[in-house]
Amino acid sequence: MPETIQISSQSKWLAFFLCFFLGGLGVHRFYVGKVGTGILYIFTFAFFGIGWLIDVIMILVGSFTDKKGYFLKR
Repeated sequence: MPETIQISSQSKWLAFFLCFFLGGLGVHRFYVGKVGTGILYIFTFAFFGIGWLIDVIMILVGSFTDKKGYFLKR
């Protein structure tokens, strides 16, 4: 039986721009509902830039998910 893919109500492109410009503060993670890691990003400046870079790539390739595990809408 084919598996259905759930799509989030949050926008991929808004998450990308929030990540690109304010990613060191974790704003994109707050946007998708990942408050815990958003707070962690604030205190570690997005894991010293490495977490920010990984998130930018994940958003661009479409593998970034929201709090419920749904992929962001295009």
